[in-house]
Amino acid sequence: MMKTILKIFYCIVACLTLMACSSTKKAEKSASNVPATNAKQADKRVVTFFFHGWGSSINAEKQMVNAAKKAGVTKDVLTVIVDSNGVAHIQNAISKQAKNPIVKVGFLDNENTNYHTDAKYAYAAIMAVQKQYHYKKMNLVGHSMGNMSIMYLLMDYGKRKSLPKLEKQVDIAGHFNGIIAYDKTSYTTLNHDGKPEQMNNIYKELLKMRSLYPKGVSVLNIYGNLNDGSNSDGIVSNVSSRSLKYLVAPHVKSYTEKEILGKMGQHSKLHENKQVDQVLIKFLWNK
Repeated sequence: MMKTILKIFYCIVACLTLMACSSTKKAEKSASNVPATNAKQADKRVVTFFFHGWGSSINAEKQMVNAAKKAGVTKDVLTVIVDSNGVAHIQNAISKQAKNPIVKVGFLDNENTNYHTDAKYAYAAIMAVQKQYHYKKMNLVGHSMGNMSIMYLLMDYGKRKSLPKLEKQVDIAGHFNGIIAYDKTSYTTLNHDGKPEQMNNIYKELLKMRSLYPKGVSVLNIYGNLNDGSNSDGIVSNVSSRSLKYLVAPHVKSYTEKEILGKMGQHSKLHENKQVDQVLIKFLWNK
């Protein structure tokens, strides 16, 4: 039953994504209140992986990646496609001296709601790049279900020494404690620590991250608010997105939330949003 419900939800998200890709608008707010890396301390050898949501592909990552290139972050972008057997295929090559390299990750099995399987795919992509380029540090960026790929990756594989050290994590439109249409927990309350009063089964499993999440990571949590009274991005409540804080807070270097207000704060428009581009680029690369 849960799989059926999740499939219905992600079908809705997929449809909205297609609609969103045909329209982009000006940013509604500046990114001035998002912390940035000290340029003198920035490590140019940190690789940044992007993970898309359910039913999506690397197309959902294009605008953010192209914005980073346009901002002068990098000239080097890899594409990695993970097949349904969990085998990662690197589609091109970059210089081994690349500065701020970016990896667009695509899952061929893009409708799998088993987050442990999604984590396996994410790990395969990272390790394929690691085997060829030997990066010691990484950033992780996810949209919608891509956030679950990241969290379950850290849960299932985070202790492996072969995994590059996580420096920064960006979560966009995360549904950590449920989906509006199907989870009563979506509109639960959060205490002063960000702990939800009610938790769905997925969030209860994610509670392991309170002890497993790596130390010293800077986290940016971006969520949309349509400003229509729903306190949501139309699919995920702000409470569900903001429940990430309680999962990572014990170990993070910093935790920052960024609310995107208005029509461009809609769930699927967030990865096509110039304001999100600006916030993300400043946070990850101080550009």
